[in-house]
Amino acid sequence: MTDTKAKSPGLPMIRSRPRAAGWPMRLAIALVLIAAAATVWVTNRLLTDRFTATTRSRAELRLALYGGNLLSELQRNSIVPQLLARDPTLIAALQSGDFRGSTQRLISFDHEIGAASLMLLDQTGRTVAATDRNRLGELHRSDPQFVDAIRASGTIFSTIPREAGGYRFVYSRRIDDSSAALGVIVVEVDLQKFERAWAGVSEAILVTDSEGTIILATESRWRGLSEAEALSRQTPQSAIERAIRATADWTALPPDAYVRGEAVMRMENRIPFRGWRMASFTTYESIRERVNGVLALEIMGFAILLALAFYAMSRRNALRMVLFQRESAELRALNQRLQREIAERERVQENLAVAEQTLAQSSKLAALGEMSAAVSHELNQPLAAMKTYLAGARLLLGRNRPEEALSSFGRIDRLIERMGAITRQLKSYARKGSESFAPVCMNDALAASLSMMEPQLRQRHVRITRVLPDQPVWVMGDRMRIEQVMINLLRNALDATKSVRDPEIQVILAAGETATLTVRDNGEGISDLDALFEPFYTTKQPGDGVGLGLAISSGIVADLGGRLTARNGQHGGAVFEMQLPILEEGIEAAE
Repeated sequence: MTDTKAKSPGLPMIRSRPRAAGWPMRLAIALVLIAAAATVWVTNRLLTDRFTATTRSRAELRLALYGGNLLSELQRNSIVPQLLARDPTLIAALQSGDFRGSTQRLISFDHEIGAASLMLLDQTGRTVAATDRNRLGELHRSDPQFVDAIRASGTIFSTIPREAGGYRFVYSRRIDDSSAALGVIVVEVDLQKFERAWAGVSEAILVTDSEGTIILATESRWRGLSEAEALSRQTPQSAIERAIRATADWTALPPDAYVRGEAVMRMENRIPFRGWRMASFTTYESIRERVNGVLALEIMGFAILLALAFYAMSRRNALRMVLFQRESAELRALNQRLQREIAERERVQENLAVAEQTLAQSSKLAALGEMSAAVSHELNQPLAAMKTYLAGARLLLGRNRPEEALSSFGRIDRLIERMGAITRQLKSYARKGSESFAPVCMNDALAASLSMMEPQLRQRHVRITRVLPDQPVWVMGDRMRIEQVMINLLRNALDATKSVRDPEIQVILAAGETATLTVRDNGEGISDLDALFEPFYTTKQPGDGVGLGLAISSGIVADLGGRLTARNGQHGGAVFEMQLPILEEGIEAAE
């Protein structure tokens, strides 16, 4: 009786303990599930909006860059017909009817311009010269590029459909003489290279004209259609594929359009050229991948919490299950570390790919900037001299002295030839090709350089002292490049004497074991001799120079087998010496 009474009160307590211990754990698990669902929902909304905005910004930036490149190509080719319409060789060929050298002339222009093709049409619309010799003899009498150009006095732009699909983009202009129209020059712009470049990106791009017709697109079957017609041409999907697409798009915003059955984000940009517009379609795939990656990590974290909760509940099991639970926890932890390492490696690889692309683009931009600066620096001097000669010719014509004005125009023509030689030299330097040298008289080269610098020297009232040998000094090289070095040295000496009251420049030409040209000034001297010949190093004020003259000159002298040195003079000022291998039999070689 006593034992029964003692046990009976304890039975309810023993049965109630598991219930009391189980309900808090179940409630905690329910709260964790609710928190997990709320966290995943909020994270999905926030990250989707954030990653969508980032993707949209990048798409806008790429679209602006593509549109700028397209507009730059059109503007660069728009001036070509105006220049070719004034070419005396082409005008003479149309007047005489002798077109034997016209095709080669157009080919030489095309090498510098980079157009798709060049054609010369006579009065009847027949192709008399072309960079593509297969088109010689074609008749274009009824083509808009010929008819509109004959009727108009300016440059005409035409968009012409191709027989094989796509469009040709053509600039044309009438060639006139004093009496009537002689023919038409036609320049075809190569815009298909942009299509080929766009084909390497993951987004779809199209360009429409003012009427809404697609003229350029990454999808060849879109050309000639409107945007609505192009987007409606997509592969039909089965019911299973549509169901899979619906579950895959649950983390993305509502799509702007569908391309090939896939939801895309549409961006549009106006090109300031004849009402053209450019549109791009970027997929939401990258957004879904990034959002789903974060959500997977969150779900994994809550799964770990739930696993720990169930692990705590399973502690009430038998001792034989303890070891199994411990091993399971270690395996889960190892799996988590492996997954985190995998995710980290994937992120590192993505960052490395982006960094490599950024570095390649920066290298291209740096090379482009350096080449642009070099061209600008080397063309400044001939342009300044041309401006002075034009002003002088204007005054001479006003005073009814045309013969002296023609002399100035002759100098301007030589300067134009020099500018063309400079650009050809820079292109050959970029190709690292071989160069042909010839005997060069240093005396004549120095006289030509001083003649080109004559306007600046006369304006500054600089005293020039020349010390020349009795006999001509000959070297083997390129006279244009040697004059380029001389002009750079004279210009630096002229700039160095700006702050001097009585500026003086001394030029000494000597012949010994080497041909040595010394340029000495009475300026303030050189502060940093080590960095003097480095590109873009300059002590001038912004706008007066970019620091490329001495770097280019040093490279030219090194290519000619000589050397260019600099030092400070004993009595102040700077001294530059150009030493070139002397040509012993220079006179006989020249003759």
